[in-house]
Parts: sequence; structure tokens; C-alpha cells
Amino acid sequence: MPLQSRRLETTFRIEWIDEAMKENELKLRMFVNGQAMSGGAINFSLKGAAFLGNVKTAAKYRFYSVRDEFPGLFPAAENGSMVPGELYEVSYKQLRERLLPNEPEELELTVIELEDGSGSLSMRLRDTALDLPGVIDISEKGGWLAYRAGR
Repeated sequence: MPLQSRRLETTFRIEWIDEAMKENELKLRMFVNGQAMSGGAINFSLKGAAFLGNVKTAAKYRFYSVRDEFPGLFPAAENGSMVPGELYEVSYKQLRERLLPNEPEELELTVIELEDGSGSLSMRLRDTALDLPGVIDISEKGGWLAYRAGR
């Protein structure tokens, strides 16, 4: 392919990608399982996002309470549990400007597997946070809402 033709093709691709990725148009699936869920302290950050339903993770995670303030998923090599939560469709802009700034520093963004085998973005407990004081395994408590209701 001649150099000029490659430049035109590259320019077209860049323009197409820019157009396709307008931050308010391209949507991502985001699984939430704690304070971002309906009624939670940071649910306001999902205002305007499409609620896709109540779902569970695949049985590949442990679930922890951090100081009884918020929960965190953690990948499990064995003895994983399904963790209930809510699935939303969010834009990059909403994720970057509204949801992530409200998440605790002990959590980080990752991709998880849902019960149906599909993937979704989610927050997870950082490796360095697992051994902090006040972090307890609540995997068998039925999720964050059930755990909080039982306290």
C-alpha cells in the first residue's frame, strides 16, 4: 500500500475512533456491590446511568467489609463465592468524573466475571488493603446489604 494511502487510512481511523468514542455516547457495564448500589451513600454518582438489573458475580471472589464502611471484592484462587450487586450502563465521562472520584482509596478498577460468564467493570479491593485493620471476610453473609442488615 502506498504511503499516502496508509496516511489517509490512518487519518480516517483516528477520526472514526474519535467520533465513536465520544465520552457520553460510548457505554460501559459497571457492577456495583456496596455504597454505589441503590440507596447507598455514593449512588448519586450513578444518576442518569441505565440500571441493567440485579446480578451476581461468578463464584470466583471473596467479599470483604472494610471497617464496616464499604465492601471490596477480591479474586479468589479457591473457595470463591458469588457476590450480589447491581449492573449499570455508564459512560466513560460518568465513570471518570463521578463514580471513581467517590470510591475509597482501598479500591481499584478492574474487570470481573459475572455469573452468566460475561464481563463487567467493577471495583476490587487492592492487594495492599487485604491485611489492613478492620478488613473482615463477609463472603458467606449474602452481600453488602444483607451483611449491613444483620449488624
